[in-house]
Amino acid sequence: MGDAVAVVLAAGLGTRVGADGNKAYLPLAGRSMLVWSLDTISRAASVDRMVLVFRRGERDLAAATLHQELPGVRIDLVEGGDSRHESELNMLSALDTDIDSGAVDVVAIHDAARPLADEAMFDTAIALARRHGGALPALSLTDVAAVGPDGLEAVAGTLVRVQTPQAFRARELLHAYRCAARDGFEGTDTSSCVEHYTDVDVQTFPGHVTNLKVTYPGDIAVADRLLTDPVAPRAPR
Repeated sequence: MGDAVAVVLAAGLGTRVGADGNKAYLPLAGRSMLVWSLDTISRAASVDRMVLVFRRGERDLAAATLHQELPGVRIDLVEGGDSRHESELNMLSALDTDIDSGAVDVVAIHDAARPLADEAMFDTAIALARRHGGALPALSLTDVAAVGPDGLEAVAGTLVRVQTPQAFRARELLHAYRCAARDGFEGTDTSSCVEHYTDVDVQTFPGHVTNLKVTYPGDIAVADRLLTDPVAPRAPR
């Protein structure tokens, strides 16, 4: 096996959450939001290397935050792009030599806006990706309806809400993004690009209701309570 690389994407904005700049640096339970995920990853047994994808123009902010809040932890920095897909492509381009050589065999990608994922989610995603090709956490959705010509209609089949971390065999992942760059294709998330260009078997495993994505102002208070209240229901860390 090669190394497993865990990546945290922190190159977005914070318009819906009400932040003036990058929401990944919002203070949350005493530290920057992105640091919660990076600290968790640093303790995951399956992770060999870590990468933080920062927003263009924020290298100094990223480096200073890591120096102050996670001193002594080695985290590589990669500049992001104008979209999630472009940020992932930049990250894979930075790793392409190690991926092509086999030195890196799995890449797990996580959103900085999900500070409550625990180590087990990364370990599970990476193990399943090595075994099957890809893996992602998902939650089943219940009581879902669609609006049809005659009003609300029941939705047939099983719907899920996809979370991160999402992990994939590195060579297949890099191949998919190289093909996407050739064709001008941008997926909605990592798995959509992989599924578009490869026949990788992407497995799902149980997500967690507390692995929320901080998107709106109210999410900040919820995440803060889950991170600080020892009796609040949450995934173990």
